[in-house]
Amino acid sequence: MREHRIYPNRYQDSVALMALSAALAELPGVETASVVMGTGANLDNLREAGLGEVDAGPGDLVVAVLGEEEAVARALELADERLAEQPSGDAGDGAVARRTLRTLRQAVEENPAHNLALISVPGPYAAAEALKALRLGLNVMVFSDNVPLDQEIEIKRFAEERDLLVMGPDCGTAIVNGLPLGFANVVRRGRIGVVGASGTGTQEITTRVHQLGEGISQALGTGGHDLSAEVGAISMLRGLRALAADEETDVIVLVSKPPAETVAKTVVEEARTLDVPVVICFLGADPAAFGGDGQGVHFARTLAGSADAAVALARGETPPAESAAPPYDQVRFAPGQRYLRGVFTGGTFCYEAQLLAQDAGIQAASNTPVAGNLALADVRASTGHTILDLGDDAFTQGRPHPMIDPLPRDERLLAEAADPATAVVLFDVVLGYGSADDPISGLLKAIGEANARAGREGRALAFVAHVCGTDDDPQDRSAVVARLREAGVLVAENNAQAAAIAAGMTP
Repeated sequence: MREHRIYPNRYQDSVALMALSAALAELPGVETASVVMGTGANLDNLREAGLGEVDAGPGDLVVAVLGEEEAVARALELADERLAEQPSGDAGDGAVARRTLRTLRQAVEENPAHNLALISVPGPYAAAEALKALRLGLNVMVFSDNVPLDQEIEIKRFAEERDLLVMGPDCGTAIVNGLPLGFANVVRRGRIGVVGASGTGTQEITTRVHQLGEGISQALGTGGHDLSAEVGAISMLRGLRALAADEETDVIVLVSKPPAETVAKTVVEEARTLDVPVVICFLGADPAAFGGDGQGVHFARTLAGSADAAVALARGETPPAESAAPPYDQVRFAPGQRYLRGVFTGGTFCYEAQLLAQDAGIQAASNTPVAGNLALADVRASTGHTILDLGDDAFTQGRPHPMIDPLPRDERLLAEAADPATAVVLFDVVLGYGSADDPISGLLKAIGEANARAGREGRALAFVAHVCGTDDDPQDRSAVVARLREAGVLVAENNAQAAAIAAGMTP
């Protein structure tokens, strides 16, 4: 049964919508569920996801569900309950809760000290809201994606003229004055600053710094298009200069997938002029093209390596060599088992894993291939060595991101493990705010089923994982790692190490 419900003129931000979508999808008997604003692109996605035709306006909230009749009815009832929940006017101790603020101007008038606005509206409207905030003198974090590139350039140039910072569009991660924003982790305050054009890349660096005993002053996102030739690294350069002037920041880390070459050179040249040491991780780029180490700049090949270097520099030490994979036990695979299959929820983790697999001589197919790798003809069917980014639009249309709802990752992992040619399954688990409260119960069930089936068929499987997070995160990294290891998963210290181990284990 397929059913939908429209809530006219009912705006909710995208994080809340994804969380509600995940809650509905978890109900027994629900095949798929999606809660979105009624923009044209979202309605197209509902149609393509098999959720039917919906006649709604961009300001309307839509709940669409597919599944068994009783399950659909229960899902719509739960949506009504969740959406009807409103903050109480009584704080519970006799105090009256403050009034709901409905505009940015009201927020600034109530507290002129406010200096940051987080924008999370459908992409076509995000730039207009960002401009409103900038005109009020606010820095901006634009969580929204699907913002046209010309509008991104417009708001960033507008901000630059007013000495303000725009994080995003499509900025999913930031830590400002110790406050995690978007998908971020609980890390201690400290003296290492990060400017990242990658959300999960920033999460990997900030959590690794925390695990090594240091902390984060600020983690500023730029959005994935910032280092393109068209945008010209406006936000990264702004963030770099801001952190260089910050008395609480002793070392800066810059992270991105390969930027446009001319833009990268501009960023590196700027970094060399600063009095603060800068670690640069441009994944897949050749440091020699930018002059290599020197003049206060240190290049790192991996996300974890950049965190290790930053910690060393903060302590007045020489950055260590980036370590190879530690020793591990090889698995005796059956004849015909020869492929590596990667199933990632973090796009940058998928990217880094492909690069490290290439270093080991493995050319993998992917829905988001790095240079030299192959594009999958059909994202639903892996071929040969395959490394997937399940957070890509090809997999998330009409459903929550797999960091919020891990079910798609668990289902794909089980499917990959069922292939008689699969030897090694590589995956990530991302913790922190925004991610699933319990990211591995379904995963452990899938691994158990996969191992049982492989055993019946005379095969062996190797599962290799990396858990991005800290022990202070709501999900508790140590507890997650322990449960995975109890299930026989080889859990590496970081994503680069996990990818190197997986590639080395592959026949």
